[in-house]
Amino acid sequence: MNKWYVLYTKPNREKKVLSQLVKLNMSVYCPMLTTVRQWSDRKKKILTPLIPRVIFVKCLETERDQVFQVPGVQHYLFWLKKPAVVRGSEIKALQEWLNGEIIEAKVHDLKVGDNYVIKNQVFNGKEGVVSEVSKNRIQIVLKELGIKISLTK
Repeated sequence: MNKWYVLYTKPNREKKVLSQLVKLNMSVYCPMLTTVRQWSDRKKKILTPLIPRVIFVKCLETERDQVFQVPGVQHYLFWLKKPAVVRGSEIKALQEWLNGEIIEAKVHDLKVGDNYVIKNQVFNGKEGVVSEVSKNRIQIVLKELGIKISLTK
């Protein structure tokens, strides 16, 4: 059965490694954000990885070593001496979140450091720690994914 593994690359090599892995017919996903960068003479929109140095690779366990044919690949993420596996539902949730689906939350009686379980939409059932609270928005660090998301009222 194919599983999603977390692959680390050398700094700023995500796009190159991603394209090379695609050429090897591997299923890969690197969540990207469009950001505006300011240079002295211009502004430019560029795609940057949501999680620096990380690419998700979907393959059989016996095929995992194929990625090391690509320059820029460093290693897999390990958890408890085994390659870390990401559930397909988490990859799908990440994709849906990046596609702009709105997540709503009610902000009341929450403080920084509180645990919070999301009860609707894309990240339903995911637990995180509140890192910031304002009138109509909270920021939560999702424990399983290690990313920060904003929920609005």
